[in-house]
Amino acid sequence: MQLKTMPKKKPLSAGRAPLFLFLCQMISALDVPLDLVQPPTITQQSPKDYIIDPRENIVIQCEAKGKPPPSFSWTRNGTHFDIDKDPLVTMKPGSGTLVINIMSEGKAETYEGVYQCTARNERGAAVSNNIVVRPSRSPLWTKERLEPIILRSGQSLVLPCRPPIGLPPAIIFWMDNSFQRLPQSERVSQGLNGDLYFSNVLPEDTREDYICYARFNHTQTIQQKQPISLKVISVDELNDTIAANLSDTEFYGAKSSKERPPTFLTPEGNESHKEELRGNVLSLECIAEGLPTPVIYWIKEDGTLPVNRTFYRNFKKTLQIIHVSEADSGNYQCIAKNALGAVHHTISVTVKAAPYWIVAPHNLVLSPGENGTLICRANGNPKPRISWLTNGVPVEIALDDPSRKIDGDTIMFSNVQESSSAVYQCNASNKYGYLLANAFVNVLAEPPRILTSANTLYQVIANRPALLDCAFFGSPMPTIEWFKGTKGSALHEDIYVLHDNGTLEIPVAQKDSTGTYTCVARNKLGMAKNEVHLEIKDPTRFIKQPEYAVVQRGSKVSFECKVKHDHTLIPTILWLKDNGELPNDERFSVDKDHLVVSDVKDEDGGTYTCAANTTLDSVSASAVLRVVDVPNPPFDLELTNQLDKSVQLTWTPGDDNNSPITKFIIEYEDAMHEAGLWRHQAEVSGTQTTAQLKLSPYVNYSFRVMAENSIGRSVPSEASEQYLTKAAEPDQNPTAVEGLGTEPDNLVITWKPLNGFQSNGPGLQYKVSWRQKDGDDEWTSVVVANVSKYIVSGTPTFVPYLIKVQALNDVGFAPEPAAVMGHSGEDLPMVAPGNVRVSVVNSTLAEAHWDPVPPKSVRGHLQGYRIYYWKAQSSSKRNRRHIEKKILTFQGSKTHGMLPGLQPYSHYVLNVRVVNGKGEGPASADRGFHTPEGVPSAPSSLKIVNPTLDSLTLEWDPPSHPNGILTEYILKYQPINSTHELGPLVDLKIPANKTRWTLKNLNFSTRYKFYFYAQTSVGSGSQITEEAITTVDEGKKAMASRQVDIATQGWFIGLMCAVALLILILLIVCFIRRNKGGKYPVKEKEDAHADPEIQPMKEDDGTFGEYSDAEDHKPLKKGSRTPSDRTVKKEDSDDSLVDYGEGVNGQFNEDGSFIGQYSGKKEKEPAEGNESSEAPSPVNAMNSFV
Repeated sequence: MQLKTMPKKKPLSAGRAPLFLFLCQMISALDVPLDLVQPPTITQQSPKDYIIDPRENIVIQCEAKGKPPPSFSWTRNGTHFDIDKDPLVTMKPGSGTLVINIMSEGKAETYEGVYQCTARNERGAAVSNNIVVRPSRSPLWTKERLEPIILRSGQSLVLPCRPPIGLPPAIIFWMDNSFQRLPQSERVSQGLNGDLYFSNVLPEDTREDYICYARFNHTQTIQQKQPISLKVISVDELNDTIAANLSDTEFYGAKSSKERPPTFLTPEGNESHKEELRGNVLSLECIAEGLPTPVIYWIKEDGTLPVNRTFYRNFKKTLQIIHVSEADSGNYQCIAKNALGAVHHTISVTVKAAPYWIVAPHNLVLSPGENGTLICRANGNPKPRISWLTNGVPVEIALDDPSRKIDGDTIMFSNVQESSSAVYQCNASNKYGYLLANAFVNVLAEPPRILTSANTLYQVIANRPALLDCAFFGSPMPTIEWFKGTKGSALHEDIYVLHDNGTLEIPVAQKDSTGTYTCVARNKLGMAKNEVHLEIKDPTRFIKQPEYAVVQRGSKVSFECKVKHDHTLIPTILWLKDNGELPNDERFSVDKDHLVVSDVKDEDGGTYTCAANTTLDSVSASAVLRVVDVPNPPFDLELTNQLDKSVQLTWTPGDDNNSPITKFIIEYEDAMHEAGLWRHQAEVSGTQTTAQLKLSPYVNYSFRVMAENSIGRSVPSEASEQYLTKAAEPDQNPTAVEGLGTEPDNLVITWKPLNGFQSNGPGLQYKVSWRQKDGDDEWTSVVVANVSKYIVSGTPTFVPYLIKVQALNDVGFAPEPAAVMGHSGEDLPMVAPGNVRVSVVNSTLAEAHWDPVPPKSVRGHLQGYRIYYWKAQSSSKRNRRHIEKKILTFQGSKTHGMLPGLQPYSHYVLNVRVVNGKGEGPASADRGFHTPEGVPSAPSSLKIVNPTLDSLTLEWDPPSHPNGILTEYILKYQPINSTHELGPLVDLKIPANKTRWTLKNLNFSTRYKFYFYAQTSVGSGSQITEEAITTVDEGKKAMASRQVDIATQGWFIGLMCAVALLILILLIVCFIRRNKGGKYPVKEKEDAHADPEIQPMKEDDGTFGEYSDAEDHKPLKKGSRTPSDRTVKKEDSDDSLVDYGEGVNGQFNEDGSFIGQYSGKKEKEPAEGNESSEAPSPVNAMNSFV
């Protein structure tokens, strides 16, 4: 019977390929149980080519297993090696491994040779490979005298290394006396043979310590060659004396240093051949010399270079193809090219192959009477020869076995018996090597046994494959069946995969796959079974995974990682940076769900991975952290192409700190004129590293550059070198040139001087020129120092001048400047305006007119006319009070203007003056005018005194502004009952000369409201209100209580009924009238106290309109609640120029409109429909005329 060790070949999808590999590893691990009889099997041996360290003991390994345990023997160089005769050689107990003790005595070279181990028991013998034991060697360089090499610049050179032959071969490299590797390039490089090649030499190649080193890794030793001295001399440096003392032959190679096309230093000629073994690395080399240095290219004739296996080394001078195969054979061409030409070399490559397995023989376990086959199939170039051995003896001379038949690479067994058990060796060899494989035939009769542990628990993640093991052994080979549950039927391959090694595969395990599975193995000798258990777990997955982050250096960043997992599994969260551990830095902190990096630095950028692992699965998610910041400053500033008015600035950008540079900002410093002050010069795009800068003459420039990206601007670079431009004449003149006189006889010329940067040279001065505009005078000029003002004295008063200011320096003059106009100094006007007249518009507004003064008499810039006006007072008042004059200025040549805010019924006086930049001229003659009467202001106060049962006495003060002759006072009053209803209104006229009045025949204990105002011939003024209550008569109150019995009299009852009926009728009439068109709300007590005569009347029915006021006790526009002292303050109705925005200095423009915003106090809006009896507002008067 044959033990199968490979699974059945079932079609597998790409997704199951890793599973297939896993199953192969598991299947090949199956073996005959060690408690059963079996031939030996070699389990461990030393390599075929075994290089040993001569400083250590020699250990040659040979391990094997078998039942019974095998014994070991060795051959050396084809003959038996009797280890008992050599005291330095021992064999490890229970092993075939040899230990040769050369540390105490003996030499490694003594034991150099070919060794082979044989493991033998009663069932057969297995043999090891031929093990070639050689000690490593690291010989010294032979002593040699190396002459110094002298070359002309540009010649080619090869420095030979020629290392001693060691075992294994040495690793070659070139260094100097300081153990620093010599720099290599396209021009200078090391060849595969260790030589150092120079395509052309340069003077900087001169040195005395070109040293070739050979490192022998096996013995960890380094050997060095004698230093080589090289001196490279430029042809121009050779003088006649040196040339006379040196013959041409003393120059290495005696080649010209002129430019030349390439030629190959290695390999030589146009063609060469290379042979390599299959699986090795093919290395092809071409090194060329020439001037300029050649560049190497590679192609494969009639083919392409393999993409994933081709690499270029040594500056493309070496072509390497890894894992070379027969298909890589062919012609490869290297091409060396420079500006003067090209050269080609063809390398013919042949790939040979040492033997390699196609089918290696495998152990056979058969039961008596069964048939079997051993196959040994190998390939190579040339094709290997196959030979068979049995128990280490060639089959041709071994004992004959009737059960076997050999047919080339195949041995067929039929009807085997226990005596057929043996170990067979297959040897496949050609001239490049050999393969040796042991495979035994073991004839056994064994009932089934299951090798997998009973009740094994398998835990698998849902939706993944589940593999349930059933390792078994038996001879003949048992059949395997799987069952689920206690009463389930055999599982079939429509849902499950049954592998030949007994494994049950559930391709996609689900929750319902959970349960107990039974494996049953049967053959003709018996049956065995085993139960295993399967649990399906929920997969681990991310709820929140880290996200890409861009942060600025120095800030904080947090990555979040949350997972959901099966409740029976405990996950571990591991954070990685760039697939490695997090830095050991306190700035990195990890809590349950977050990784926080504080004070982020540049090196913190990278890929951060959150890995969640359970015992069954793992998931990971990564996010990139990009650390950005403002750029590093540019450096290496250099000035080139330095011209008089331009220079080229070049710089090297600093690190952009992961945010592309968008632009560069260039600033300059003028160390001569403004040291320490940096000004903007130019900006260029972030892709430029040069800028052509325009310069001004006579400036000592330094430049610096700043880089800017989306994060911000870098610090400035270091300043460039200074560059002083040549001086030149100024290219501009002063600005802001003006000519204004400060005195009647001077002209002050001022200008804004040039700064040092604008001077363009030393000795900056100004040429100041002037002449009268309207004359034929020549220009008068003077050159002044670097100042900003020049005064011309002795000029006529207020005469126009033409003025020029021109810059000059030691080199020359600036361009001719344009002339500007100015004036000499002003003087006070000489003439007063004439024909002043006044038109009175109304009681508060008048208009003044005047004739303009002659222009020449102004003697300056006419700024306008100014009106002084004041209210005339009696001689007695004038002595007691200073007269307050008001001033209005009318700009320009205006000859009339409005005078607002006048007091009615007053006498005013005014005069007019002309104004220029120097001041006012003389005043015109005073002109008086009268304002007509107006309505008076409210009485200054109103008090109710001496209240009695039926009388009230009123006292008042006259209006503070009568605004005319008072004709009389008007007093209106009306009672207010307990329900706050108003009684009939009584109208009373009082002579104007009265300040006290007593009202009699009033009702006792009654509240009255009074409305009081004064009148002139023009009309009524503002009113003042007050309320008062008559007193209560206690005697009448008592009498009324004593006469209560009257109510029982019939006449009194009838009278009361009639009165009640009358009141009822009156209420009904009032109710009807109110519902018809009007209403009178009494939401507040005081709202009902207004004068009914001034309440709005509705035009349709004459009833009172709805009254509304936001303040208590103010039914009229100017009414107010009486203070506690029952004195009503007068209302200020005076007009003031302050209300016009500029007080006494208010001005009107040329069209007579008032200058400045009117800001008079805003009166409270009157109740709807109310008409005001107040004096007209000055503003209203103004609006009617302006």
